[in-house]
Amino acid sequence: MFLRIRNFLLLAFLLATPASVQENSTAYLLKIDGGIGPATSEYLTNGIADAAEENASLVIIQMNTPGGLDSSMRDIIHAILQSSVPVVGYVAPSGSRAASAGTYIMYASHIAAMAPATNIGSATPVQIGVEGPRKPGAEDEEDDADGAEPKSESQGEGTTAMERKVINDAVAYIRGLAELRNRNVDWAEKAVREAVNVTATEALELGIIDLIAESPQQLLQEIDGMSVEVDGKIETLTTAGLAVTEIEPTWRNKLLSVITDPSVAYMLLMLGIYGLIFEGYNPGAILPGVVGAISILLALYAFQILPVNYAGLGLIALGVILLIAEVFAPSFGALGIGGVIALVSGSIILMDTDVPGYQISRSLILSVAILSSAMIVGIVYFAIRARSRPVVSGSEQMIGMTGTARGKIGLKGTAFVHGELWQAHASDKIPDGQQIRVIGINGLKLTVEATHNTEGT
Repeated sequence: MFLRIRNFLLLAFLLATPASVQENSTAYLLKIDGGIGPATSEYLTNGIADAAEENASLVIIQMNTPGGLDSSMRDIIHAILQSSVPVVGYVAPSGSRAASAGTYIMYASHIAAMAPATNIGSATPVQIGVEGPRKPGAEDEEDDADGAEPKSESQGEGTTAMERKVINDAVAYIRGLAELRNRNVDWAEKAVREAVNVTATEALELGIIDLIAESPQQLLQEIDGMSVEVDGKIETLTTAGLAVTEIEPTWRNKLLSVITDPSVAYMLLMLGIYGLIFEGYNPGAILPGVVGAISILLALYAFQILPVNYAGLGLIALGVILLIAEVFAPSFGALGIGGVIALVSGSIILMDTDVPGYQISRSLILSVAILSSAMIVGIVYFAIRARSRPVVSGSEQMIGMTGTARGKIGLKGTAFVHGELWQAHASDKIPDGQQIRVIGINGLKLTVEATHNTEGT
């Protein structure tokens, strides 16, 4: 009887336990493949939050990245550090890399692992602009194979006060992560100051990572039984046999990934501008205006979360204004050429970063410049052609028309021209019925001369 009561109470307790606190024997797999930007940040932070909400056993961040934006990287690392679920940073598959921002994320993860034939490092902040400071979180693109000398210790210190600030900030940040996870602190600093890079085997020997695994399944087997500090508590992992669930980006995240591509955002901006201009020239066309408005709003949304140089955005706006001015006040190309120059200059400096994958394609800028130049050439051509055409409206159209004298014409008289009777005068007397041609007009009075044509109008 006692055993029946105990079993009944145990069953009642289990049924009353909320689903959110029941164990979920699943490892969430999140993938980074390419540059790290706002879309990647949202995808990872939401994935980690969902794993915690669903009480998943583990989160695996599988990455192959050349680096990314500093702000996006820091958002991801903040989510990892605040996570109540253990996070594994995993560079895979073979041939992948965790450069720059990827190195920081690996150092922030509770467990760091790499597949064979992968590499990690090159965490020197990339240059912003032409000679500006550098930001942490993106790959240094200098290539010793091109004949450039390797960086020295002094180069790693930065050449200006701003560069030294940025580099020292990056060093302090990655050293703090290394100390938190008990990983190689000195190598982390060298990765920032000297852009050093190591293979998976070297990383394991140097204490940069915890293990090498060929697949997520092997990874789960290898980390089974490891103890990690999660959310201030020591937790022993039970990962052998966990089901791996890959979390796909949502449609919103996919859309964000597309429009935050700098080249796509730039194309949306140009499409929006030209669509609104066309709608202005052709009121009631509707479609260009609708497409233009939607495009320009999407572009502005993308630019407000991308590292945009507002001087570049201002130059693009000035270029568009000058192009419009050329249409309404033809200057035979002066305004238009200035507009194209401003448009191209603004496009080149629009993105305020040298992070790989976050630059506007030069071929795209060239295409926009050619299209704008063609438009200016067309405007100038039609303006010149219009000047050489005879006037077909207004009082000036009367010049050159022929008619008939109605009565004698001298200092004054009457002529029948263009189906109407006009007051007329001539320098020589013209007899009644003589064919005449209009050679001038002053108000409602014509200046005419005799002609030998026999046909009137």
